[in-house]
Amino acid sequence: MFKITLKIDGMMCNMCEAHANQAIREKWNVKKVSSSHKEGKTVIITEQDITNEELAKVIEKTGYKLLDVVREPYEKKGLLSKLK
Repeated sequence: MFKITLKIDGMMCNMCEAHANQAIREKWNVKKVSSSHKEGKTVIITEQDITNEELAKVIEKTGYKLLDVVREPYEKKGLLSKLK
């Protein structure tokens, strides 16, 4: 799994966060997506890698600008993950 963190310019409120999250959910089947207009970022947890170009297209269609993308492996944390 991947944790993809997007640095986004232009989100100003909770509705902006919702628009970004909705656009991502409509395009890809992600495990989790959350945005913060205060931090100017969106974090995606997904099983598939998504290219920067694809991310930029979706984000820019919402009226925001994708500034940076950081990818890292993601391993679910919690009680059940320790039993593996």
